[in-house]
Amino acid sequence: MFDTLTQRFETVFASLRGKGRLSERDIDTALREVRLALLEADVNVTVVKGFLERVKGRALGEDVSRSLSPGQQVIKVVHEELVTTLGSDTVPLVKAAPPLTILMVGLQGSGKTTTAGKLARLLKSQGRKPLLVAADLQRPAAIDQLETLGHRIDVPVFTDRRGKPARLVKAAMKEASRTGSDVVIIDTAGRLQIDEELMRELDDVRKAADPDEILLVVDAMTGQDAVNVASGFQERVGVTGVVLSKLDGDARGGAAISVREVTGAPVKFAGMGEGLGDLESFHPDRMASRILGMGDVMSLIEKAEATFDEAEAEKAAEKLQKGELTLEDFLGQLQAMKRMGPVKDILAMLPGSGSLLREADVDDRDLRRVEAIIQSMTPEERRSPKIIGGSRKRRIATGSGTRPQDVNRVLKQFAEAQKMIKMLSGGKGTPSLQGLLSAQRTKR
Repeated sequence: MFDTLTQRFETVFASLRGKGRLSERDIDTALREVRLALLEADVNVTVVKGFLERVKGRALGEDVSRSLSPGQQVIKVVHEELVTTLGSDTVPLVKAAPPLTILMVGLQGSGKTTTAGKLARLLKSQGRKPLLVAADLQRPAAIDQLETLGHRIDVPVFTDRRGKPARLVKAAMKEASRTGSDVVIIDTAGRLQIDEELMRELDDVRKAADPDEILLVVDAMTGQDAVNVASGFQERVGVTGVVLSKLDGDARGGAAISVREVTGAPVKFAGMGEGLGDLESFHPDRMASRILGMGDVMSLIEKAEATFDEAEAEKAAEKLQKGELTLEDFLGQLQAMKRMGPVKDILAMLPGSGSLLREADVDDRDLRRVEAIIQSMTPEERRSPKIIGGSRKRRIATGSGTRPQDVNRVLKQFAEAQKMIKMLSGGKGTPSLQGLLSAQRTKR
C-alpha cells in the first residue's frame, strides 16, 4: 500500500533531517519533490496545490526557523497537513433510531457488494443485528454473491428477484421491523459509469429507504478516476461517507488523499484485504503515518487485541516469565499472528520499517513452512523437542513437505531462543520468530 509514495517521502525527509538550518531554497527543493511524488500518485492537482501552500506557509514560519531541529519540524508540518487533507478526525456512522439504514452506492467493480458484507460482519461483531438487502436486480450474480456472503457471516439477506428495487426496499424495511434488525444495509445497482438510468434508480431507492447513511464505495486503485466518480455521486445523490476499497492492492494513494478534500464527504471505512474481516474504520492520522513511512502502531495493537485470546496471552506470559514456553505455545502464537494478516502488512505498521521491508525478503511462505513443521510434530515432541532424533526429523520433514535440514533449523533457532529467555531478567523475552523465518530462507 502506497509503497512508491512512501519511498519518495522517505527520501525527501532524509535530505531534511541532517540539516541544522533550513533555507527557503532547501524547503522549495523538498516541496518540489513532494509535489512530484503526489502527482505521480495521481493526487488531484487542486489538492496538491492547496496542500503545498499550507505546508510552505508553516515551514517558513517562526516555529520551524527557531527550532533546534528544523528538519523534524518540517516533517511534523507535512504530517499534520496530510492529516488535514485526509479529513482530520475519524468519522463514525451516524447514531440514528433503529434501524440504522445504510445505502451502499458505487460503480460496478468497485467492491460494493463485498463491502456490504464486510460492513455487516463488522457491525455484527459490535453487537448489532444487521439485515442485508440485495437490491441490485440488474445483476443476478450480485444477488448470489450477497446471499453467499450473508450465509458465511450468518446475516440474513432479503431480496425479491422479480420485484422493483424501490418496492423491494420498502418490503425490506418492513422485514427489518418484523425481525428486530437494528441495521439495514442496502446493496444497490452499479454501472460501468455514471448515467441517467443509474441515478434515477438510485433516487427511487433513496426515497423508499430514507437512509441515514449513503456510503459510496470507491476503488482506491483507480486513482484520479475514483475522485471524479466520487464527485459525480456527490452531486447527483448526495454522499454522507466514503469507503475506500482495495487499499491493500497496488494503490498509488491518489484516491485516498484526494477524495475527502474534493467531495467534502469523510472517508469512514477502508478495505484492507479480501477477507470479510478486512474492513477498518478510517483514521486520517494513522493513514498519514503509514503514507509517510511512520508506521501505525495503534492499528497494530488493535489487530493484536482482536486476534489474541486474553486468557491464552496471560497464560503464555506466565510461561514466558518462567522460561517454559514450548513449541506448542509458539504454534498457537504463530496461528494467531496469521489471523492478523500478511506478515509484510503487520511489519509495515512498525515505525521505520519501510526501508527494512524493501531490503528484506519477507514471505508468508516462511511462516507457513515453520507452522507446517511444528504441526507435523506430536504433542510430546512440541513440549520436549530434545526427544526428536534422526528418524523423528525425517518423519516430521515428510509430513510437512520440507527437508530434515529445515526441521533442524527450526529446532536450533527455538533452542537458542529458549536460552535467551532464561537469561533475560523479568521474563521480557520471546522466541525469535524473525530467526525462525530467516532460517527457512537460508539457501538450500
